[in-house]
Amino acid sequence: MQGVESSFNKDIRFEALFNSASLGIIVVNKEGIIVLANTFANKLFSFDPESMVGEVLEKLIPQRYHHKHVGYRDGYAHNPQARGMGIGMTLSAIKKTGEEFPVEVSLGHFKTDDKSFAIAYIADITKRKQNEEKIILQQDDLERINEEMRKLNANLEATVNTRTIELQSTLNELEASKEELTISLEKEKEVNDLKSRFVSMASHEFRTPLSTILSSISLLAKYSTTEDQPKRDKHIDRIKSSVKSLTDILNEFLSLGRIEEGKVDVKPDSFDLTEFMSGIINEMNVLLKPNQNIQYTHIGSPITYSDSNLLKHVVVNLLSNAIKFSPENSVINIDSKIEDDITLVQISDQGIGIPNSDQVHLFERFFRATNVTNIQGTGLGLHIVGRYVDLLKGTIKYSSELEKGSTFTIQYPSKIINDFE
Repeated sequence: MQGVESSFNKDIRFEALFNSASLGIIVVNKEGIIVLANTFANKLFSFDPESMVGEVLEKLIPQRYHHKHVGYRDGYAHNPQARGMGIGMTLSAIKKTGEEFPVEVSLGHFKTDDKSFAIAYIADITKRKQNEEKIILQQDDLERINEEMRKLNANLEATVNTRTIELQSTLNELEASKEELTISLEKEKEVNDLKSRFVSMASHEFRTPLSTILSSISLLAKYSTTEDQPKRDKHIDRIKSSVKSLTDILNEFLSLGRIEEGKVDVKPDSFDLTEFMSGIINEMNVLLKPNQNIQYTHIGSPITYSDSNLLKHVVVNLLSNAIKFSPENSVINIDSKIEDDITLVQISDQGIGIPNSDQVHLFERFFRATNVTNIQGTGLGLHIVGRYVDLLKGTIKYSSELEKGSTFTIQYPSKIINDFE
């Protein structure tokens, strides 16, 4: 013990560093007796200054661990190695007052005057543990809230689908007879009442499409003759479009929730990109404005490798935006190319474009450009597109000019890579 003290006292500067350290430092001989302890260690374990020296190390450890710790200490004395402790596990210490608290401990060893000593660096991690427990509780609360949101969204989607089917049945009955029309109007009233309650509890993103549905249903009652069929068809199309908007909003919230929770599984496989794109175009043709046209070209082998479900979500979202933000009588170009194990998909439109000041925020959550505030949307679409492209190990770039259109380019590896596993 005297050899250790003389070694430490030789350098006053080292002693100052030892006693001013902001973590506990304890030196123990091979018999487990504390021979040195800095000021912080004495304070940490509620000992008076210097009073820890001479105590058995096990006095700092809860009684229930004594029988194991003596064996660990003896084993370390015979085979000392510098190592960190407490990683991935919780260690416990006990103060002179009997108060138990969590610690993190690192061990070292040295020899002086032919005597072996172990040195322990001890940090009180009580606050960290408390913060971790708070985080766990907050995560549990967040998961509960997300689960409630998913259930609400599922119920809303089911309600919309059910009412859409009922509405189609009502429209068929309108063509049968005036008596059936009266019955249908009663059902429409019921639908209107349901929509009013729906709007009162839903967020503002749902209000515009629901208002469109309600107004079209009311106008349908005025068209009771065969000659009015084109007008009825117009309002039916408006209703279908609005229902799709509601479904898209629900899907965006569901997709965002799954992404944030890390629950989106990437399942890549080989498929024909040209058939894949043609299928999407056929589905999207119903959304085209008068005289809008989609032109598709492909270069290279048609076979690509990716998650077709995620890629479809990306392409559908970008193509929907191109249709929505482009005028009538315009052309939307889709170009794809597979070359050197790289697949490139580019979608260009002749739409309203994106202001330069807004482009830096384009993929941020809930962001909408300043020139589209009068067009319905949640501001989640491009954010989700960006996240999906990341999951596909790809990149997305864009260029845009006001009133001249926008171009989005997706590039991803079209071969099997370990990162997908």
